[in-house]
Amino acid sequence: MTAPSPITSRDNPLLKRLRLLAQDSTAYRKQGQVWLEGDHLCRALLARGHRPSTAVFTDSFWPQAPHDLRDAADHIVTVPDALMAGISGLESPAGVGFVWDLPIANGVQAGQGAVVLDRLQDAGNVGSILRSAAAMGFAQVLAIKGTAALWSPKVLRAGMGAHFALHLVEGLSVDDLPSLDLPLLVTSSHRGDFLHQARLPWPCAWVLGHEGQGVSLALEAMASASVRIVQPGGEESLNVAAAAAICLHASAAAR
Repeated sequence: MTAPSPITSRDNPLLKRLRLLAQDSTAYRKQGQVWLEGDHLCRALLARGHRPSTAVFTDSFWPQAPHDLRDAADHIVTVPDALMAGISGLESPAGVGFVWDLPIANGVQAGQGAVVLDRLQDAGNVGSILRSAAAMGFAQVLAIKGTAALWSPKVLRAGMGAHFALHLVEGLSVDDLPSLDLPLLVTSSHRGDFLHQARLPWPCAWVLGHEGQGVSLALEAMASASVRIVQPGGEESLNVAAAAAICLHASAAAR
């Protein structure tokens, strides 16, 4: 086990970088790293066979930290609890966090089941959809430009570790999607086949649209089918994350 290096200064370069990663939703794009805070996210990374570049422990947690977390990285630092609180985006700061080097996104993977996010704005919705995609066996999530940053701290927390099971690509345009070579299924609140009656192809790509505007006309024009969810209770529409979970489960069940 590597002995930890203590950090005591708020102005330490590593802590400055961690504050940026924790508090700026797009800092990861310049840094090429993400900050994973808390036991759950850290263990989710390890469970997928990944290894962080740095593990950060509070002074109070280090003596009682489990061995799998202590041995997770070659570079280990400890910081006073007050300094961790200055980094944290959580109400109750965690005792451990990892710095992980982001994998290089190699673009759209042809023929692999996908979820396409068309300008979704809410980080909670995006993270929830990533969880559903991973749970239902989809390989990749592709974000059209204008979608909330996939590796932002809020999306990471909402994703609960799903990020590490998926191939993620963001900043795409509609013109990038034909290379998927898959049928596109678009969701709608008012037209198309009802989901429970539709014949769902596999593999496929589900397209989920902006919370207010829905799927763009350009993506609708590319779609193989439009699908809606029966709502006997009469609500106008479903939250996009809820609709995604229902649609992706239907695809998994149909397989």
